[in-house]
Amino acid sequence: MEHTMNIYSESNTERSGSMLLRQIERFLRQTDMPWTRFGRLAAQDPRFVADLRNGRMPRARTAARIEKFMRNYQENTHAH
Repeated sequence: MEHTMNIYSESNTERSGSMLLRQIERFLRQTDMPWTRFGRLAAQDPRFVADLRNGRMPRARTAARIEKFMRNYQENTHAH
């Protein structure tokens, strides 16, 4: 059986990267946080969001750390 690749479909990595970017964009709107501050706090990289917007694919561990940061930030914000 021959394996063919659909050039129009996203890989799992690309899909998860774009999903993470959508989550981050929503987080930025909800918190009114500048993207550079988010990158500095969440990834120790002020250009992190810009790099994602330009196609950077984060590693699974990085994506998990970013998602955890957003969860914790929102939980701590709502706790006060």
